[in-house]
Amino acid sequence: MSAAPRAADTRGRIEAAALKLFAERGVEGASTREIARAVGVTEGALYRHFASKEELARALFHDRYARFARAIREIGAEPEPFARKVERLVAMFYAAFDDDPDGFVYVLIGQHDHLRAVAPDPETNAVAALAALFADAMGRGELPPGDVDLQTALALGLVLQPAVFRIYGRLQAAPSAHAGAVAAAVLRALGG
Repeated sequence: MSAAPRAADTRGRIEAAALKLFAERGVEGASTREIARAVGVTEGALYRHFASKEELARALFHDRYARFARAIREIGAEPEPFARKVERLVAMFYAAFDDDPDGFVYVLIGQHDHLRAVAPDPETNAVAALAALFADAMGRGELPPGDVDLQTALALGLVLQPAVFRIYGRLQAAPSAHAGAVAAAVLRALGG
C-alpha cells in the first residue's frame, strides 16, 4: 500500500474515532491523546492530519453539515409536490440518524460551536438550503406567505426534537419509526 492510501485511511480512522468521542462527550470532553489512542497512532500522527483538535472538530462538523445541505438541495430540485418533499426531508434526516448516529449527534450538539462560522450559502449551509426550499414553495403557492426563517425554525424543531428524545432515552423507537407523523406535523405547522 502506498503512503497516500495509508494516510487517507489513517485520516479516516482519526475522523471516525474523534466523531465518536465528540458525540459522546463533546469536543471539550475528548482529548487528542484519547483520539490517538482509539486509532492506535501517536498524537504526532494525529497532528500530521489536523493542526489542532479544534480544526478536526470544525472539519467534521462542516463535512456533515454540508452533506445535509446537498441532500436538502437535491430533494428541493425534484419536480414533486411540496408535501412529498417534506416527507423525503424528514426521511433523509432520520436515515442520517439511523445510519450515522455519531455524526448526527455531533452535528446536533456541535451546531452551537460552529454554525456562526458557516456562510449562509445553500450550497454548504443546511438551514439556508431548507429556507430556500421553503421560500420556493411559498413562491409557487404551495405554502402560505410568511417568515421563511420562522418556518425553517419550526420545521427543524419538529424534526430534531424526536431525535433528541431518542438520544436521551425518552423515545424507544428510532425517529424513523415516527417519520410519517413528524412530516404531517411539519406540514400542519407550515400551513402546507
